[in-house]
Amino acid sequence: MTSYAEKAALAEKRMRELFPATPLQRNDHLSKIYDAEIWLKREDLSPVRSYKLRGAYNAMGKQMDKSVFVCASAGNHAQGVAFVCRQMDKKGVIFMPVTTPEQKINKTRVFGGENVDIRLVGDYFDDTLAAAQAYCSQVDGHFLSPFDDPDVMEGQATVTHEILDQLQDPPDIVVVPVGGGGLSSSTRLLLSELSPKTQIFFVEPEGGASLLAAVRAGQPVTIDDVDTFVDGAAVARIGKNTFAALKGADEDHVLVVAEDRLCTTILDMLNNEGIVLEPAGALALDALKDISDIVRGKRVVCVSSGGNFDFERLPEVKERAQRFAGLKKYFMLRLPQRPGALREFLGLLGPDDDVTRFEYLKKSARNFGTILLGIETTDAANFGPLIHQAESVGMKLTDITDDETIVDLII
Repeated sequence: MTSYAEKAALAEKRMRELFPATPLQRNDHLSKIYDAEIWLKREDLSPVRSYKLRGAYNAMGKQMDKSVFVCASAGNHAQGVAFVCRQMDKKGVIFMPVTTPEQKINKTRVFGGENVDIRLVGDYFDDTLAAAQAYCSQVDGHFLSPFDDPDVMEGQATVTHEILDQLQDPPDIVVVPVGGGGLSSSTRLLLSELSPKTQIFFVEPEGGASLLAAVRAGQPVTIDDVDTFVDGAAVARIGKNTFAALKGADEDHVLVVAEDRLCTTILDMLNNEGIVLEPAGALALDALKDISDIVRGKRVVCVSSGGNFDFERLPEVKERAQRFAGLKKYFMLRLPQRPGALREFLGLLGPDDDVTRFEYLKKSARNFGTILLGIETTDAANFGPLIHQAESVGMKLTDITDDETIVDLII
C-alpha cells in the first residue's frame, strides 16, 4: 500500500511541471523578536500568490478524462483553479457570489483567460455553491472542492513535503493556518509519517474557529456567526475529510487569533519586511505571540499561506491595528455650551495626540453638546490623563471604541 509520504512525493514531482518550489526563508526580524530560528514558507510567492493551485493541480491531474471542471469560490481557490485550467488547457466554470469585488473577478479572469467561464450567482456563498454543484451534475463535470477532497489535500501536502526537503534537519515546530482544513490536515498526515517529533500548531481566526469547535465536539459543527475579515480562512464548518485527519489534535495546539491583533502583524510585516500578506496569510506569524515561550530556541516554520491583499483594505487594517494596540480611540465628548469650551478641551491634548475625527452630533441639552471624537496617539498611556483632565474641568469623555453597536452605526 502506498504511504501518504509517497503520494505527497509523487504530487510534489508533478508540481514541478507547473511551478518551482516556493522559497523557505529564514526571517531575521521574527527570529530576533522570538529568540528562535523562524522560517517562513512563502506560499505568497506562488504564481497565484497562495498555495491553492497545488490542490487544484493535483486533483485535476487525476481527472484528465473530464472536459469541464467546476468550482465555487470568491478567492484564492478560484484563482488557483483558473491558473491550472489555462496551463492544462481545460475548461473551467467558476461560480462566484454576485457580491464578489471586481478586483477578484478580474484577477481570476486574467489567470484563466479563455479557458475560464466566470458566473456570478447568489448574494451568499451557500447559494453560489448550490448553483455550482447543480451545474456540475448537469454537464457531468468534476467539482473541485477548495479543501474537502482527498486529492486536493494530497496536493496541499506538497507544501510540507517541500519544507522537509528544504531544511537540513526537520523543524521542531510547524505553525499552519486553518480554514477548511486542506492544508492543515495534509500537514498532520505527512509529518506523522516523516517527522513525528515535530509539533504542529493550528491557527484560526477568532471569527471562524471551526477546527476548535470540531475538536471540542469530536465532530464537524457549523458556526452560526462567522466574521469574514480573514476571508481566506473564515470557514463556518471544517471539512468532513479534513477533520478525519485532524481529529484528536491537542486542543492546546489549536490557537485562535483575534482579527484586530492580526492586523498588527500584517502591518509589521509590510512596514518592516516589505512582505505583503493577506489576513489568512499572516495567521501563523501572528500566533507566535501566543507560543513565544514554546518557540524560544527552536527551529520553527510558519506557513505564510497567501499574499492576495487588496490595498483598498489597508486603511481598515491600520484602523483595527491601532485600536487593538490602544493607540486610537473613539469618544463621546459631552462639552459645556459656553464660549471657549472647545478651545479649553483642545488645550488638554498632549503633543503626541492627534484628532482624526470630529463631528458635532446634536445639542442634547440646553447647556451641553455632544461631539464624536477620534483621537490617535503614540502611547496608549496618554489616554488616562486626558480623560481625567477633561473630567476635572466639567467635561465627560465616554470611550465607545469597543462598543460594536455604536461604532458600526456612526463610524
